[in-house]
Order: sequence, then structure tokens, then C-alpha cells
Amino acid sequence: MRICLYGSGSPDIDEIYTDEAYRLGSEIAKRGHSLVFGGGDTGMMGACAKGVRDNDGKSLGIAPPWIGNFEPLCDDCSEFIYVDSMDERKNKFVENSDAFIISPGGIGTLDEFFEIITLKKLKQHDKEIIVFNISGFFDTMLKMIDEMSEKGFLYKQEHIFKVAYSIEEIFEILE
Repeated sequence: MRICLYGSGSPDIDEIYTDEAYRLGSEIAKRGHSLVFGGGDTGMMGACAKGVRDNDGKSLGIAPPWIGNFEPLCDDCSEFIYVDSMDERKNKFVENSDAFIISPGGIGTLDEFFEIITLKKLKQHDKEIIVFNISGFFDTMLKMIDEMSEKGFLYKQEHIFKVAYSIEEIFEILE
């Protein structure tokens, strides 16, 4: 299975998050899956990719070359696809992935998350989407989504995405 990870590339993230990302990458590789990610060498992306690499797994990085002006790109992926734009990058994520894990991140991660759930709602794909809620990182966002639904701003949200609080839960959902 090709598992896409959305998550921050910031080097300033607390180890509570990056340690879990590394463990997730290790588990992806040990279970014979491959990682698809934004190609960053730091933060959640870098930690997960290192976990995959350290366990002899395969990874596909996807990014425009100019993103290297903002964060270092991973130079030891199994494969790297360079694209021209962030839109093309997100399209390549969808084309090259069987499932999506949303890990802690910033605005870019939220953009990717909301686009992928919107596409699923609009029946443009039927791939599993899992929010990896490490240490309650996404609690406020999940509460906001629930409130939007309660107030009638969202269509029924059943089966659009699932929430996991551990790596074990992620693989219970995926496998």
C-alpha cells in the first residue's frame, strides 16, 4: 500500500510529534508499505521518511524544486518527482497514494487535508483518510468540524475520514 503522509516540514517541532512520525515511518516500512510525502527532510515529513529509510522501506517525495528555499528537501528518497506547482503536487499525491494520514502540521497540512476530504466527499476518490491526532493536536479542529456539522454547514460527514490516536489504530484502520 502506498501511504501518503501530510504533515509539517518545520524543524522546530517538539520531539513528541517527530518521534511518533519516525515510529510511523518505521512501521510503514516493516509492514511492507511505502511512503508518499511532500519531500521535506525535516519536521514530520523528514522524521517519517527517516523511519522508512532506516527500516529499508521505499519512499516517494513530491515537491516543486523551489520549496527547497523554505525547507530542505530529502535527498535519499527511493524516488522523487519534481512538479511545477503546489496544485500539481497535490494531484500527484492523489495519483500515487492508496491512503492518506494527516499528521500535525500548519496551514499547508490543513490545505491538503481539507482538499483531500472535499475530493472524497465529491466522490473523486474513495481512499482511506486518517487524522493522526498525536497528543490531541487536532482536538480543536475536530471540535470545529463537529460544530459546523451541528449547525448545518456540512453535509453528513460519515465515513469521510477517521481519527486515530496511535500508530496501532492507524494500521487497524488500514489493514
